Amino acid sequence: MFNLFEPTCVMSKKNKEKQYSEAELITLFGLTRLVGNDKHPLLAEWLKANTQLSAAEQTIFDAIYADALENIEAWQEEDLKMQFIAFVLHLGHLKNNHRYRTYFEKTIAATIENTFLKTKTDFMIAKGVLNMPQIPYFHFQEYKPQHNPTGEVMAQLLTAFLIAQTKNQVHQTLYGCEVVGAYWKFVILQDKTYCISSTYDATDKEDLLKIIAILRQFKAILENLL
Repeated sequence: MFNLFEPTCVMSKKNKEKQYSEAELITLFGLTRLVGNDKHPLLAEWLKANTQLSAAEQTIFDAIYADALENIEAWQEEDLKMQFIAFVLHLGHLKNNHRYRTYFEKTIAATIENTFLKTKTDFMIAKGVLNMPQIPYFHFQEYKPQHNPTGEVMAQLLTAFLIAQTKNQVHQTLYGCEVVGAYWKFVILQDKTYCISSTYDATDKEDLLKIIAILRQFKAILENLL
């Protein structure tokens, strides 16, 4: 169950909520960073995904693709969420069922090796009860506009991974994605190693279909794990 743990040492509120950079997280927790679709077998397997759309889905796909192609560079964060991400999630078949739920803008925190980590996830798939997530499986971190994004996005995703790994108390591989405007990167964390995919451009029609296929494949992976 999610609880906000207090740090094991006395720290000011400012220090408790420090946002670490990716480099700092690598150093603090002894992480190994890999980049490339073929650098980790689990990431490579995930990214092999392909899919086909129904006629109704194709209509939605064509509409959001045309909208993104024309407008995504000008969208702010809420525009990106409401006019694009929501539809991509729908096409990716990521929705509630009896074994897991979807959560938006949930703050999670934990003390890991005497370091307090805290972040807000824009989107999370987790086992949970109503509005209370318990065991997280997947994170989007973060939906950022293409211009003037705030914070170091990969560091925020990695922070969410580390917190989830501690909360789960099991060594399951964690899956996630960072989204900055049109650009998507898929990421896994296994033990102390994380691997980052190549960039997918949602304003490229083939890449957008691939993004949807990868999201659908995560659902299949999760169903198998459960």
